[in-house]
Amino acid sequence: MILVVGGAGYVGSHLVRELIEKEEVIVLDNLSTGFKSLVDLRATFVEGNLGDRKVLDKVFTTYPIKAVMHFAANSLVGESVVDPYKYYENNVAATLTLLKAMLDYNVKNFIFSSTAATYGIPHVDLIDETQPNAPINPYGQSKLMVEYILADLADAYGLNYVVLRYFNVAGAHASAEIGESHDPETHLIPIILQHLLGERDKISVFGTDYDTPDGTCIRDYIHATDLANAHILALEALLSESKRTVTYNLGNGNGFSVKEVIDTCEKVTGRKANIEYADRRAGDPAKLVASSEKIQEELGWEPKFKLEEIISSAWKWHSKGK
Repeated sequence: MILVVGGAGYVGSHLVRELIEKEEVIVLDNLSTGFKSLVDLRATFVEGNLGDRKVLDKVFTTYPIKAVMHFAANSLVGESVVDPYKYYENNVAATLTLLKAMLDYNVKNFIFSSTAATYGIPHVDLIDETQPNAPINPYGQSKLMVEYILADLADAYGLNYVVLRYFNVAGAHASAEIGESHDPETHLIPIILQHLLGERDKISVFGTDYDTPDGTCIRDYIHATDLANAHILALEALLSESKRTVTYNLGNGNGFSVKEVIDTCEKVTGRKANIEYADRRAGDPAKLVASSEKIQEELGWEPKFKLEEIISSAWKWHSKGK
């Protein structure tokens, strides 16, 4: 069985939906930001916290787990700045508890959801895994801390792991049964779609004077199902080898500006947005675009969804009323 920690969340639920076709899955989630309704009914569900050793002992003694996938992180950059303790407690300390339980029960295969926030503000147009790590907020720092911990545990105890650094995840499952729902919502595409559904009175665009073709920030968007498939390829690689410690970027390799994303949302929905232009937000890089050549070459992964398809799937999910 594969233990998916945080499998009731946005990305985790997409992974479970794909993985359940290949493996038996047990989901551990405390439902603090996830929803039990998003968990595939074919998976075994356990409600609990990854930092609760009693819960972990029960899971590891009850089920024959051969690998763990970890999606259960707090991930709001702004919140991490005002409440850093929460991020270090959950994203680092609780993850250490999970890793200790894995080692105690001799489960050595681990896939970790990391983030492009580990790079901070890069100075290249296309970010590959050789770029220096310089996170500028506690969220990015908490993820990078775990990456360092994984490297040390691999050296000392033979842990096998794959780190997957996400760029901007978006879109919804083709069935429209699972999609992106956060409270508060901070991601651009669902914010635009909520506005076009009449749930917000306007869209705020922060900064129009960046060194980009239209002056707005450029980001790399990847569909949640493409992301899930990358996790499955990483899992297959882990299970087929005796030793693997590697980090991969996950993105489309193409950047789209805020204005381009709004235009595409308007095209998909046939609705016009009310846009308010505001000053830049502190710490927003002008351009964040991933090079995913490494995982494409080593594991054969290839993202399939283009921006319009990503937005169309998200619109289908949002417009059905969740």
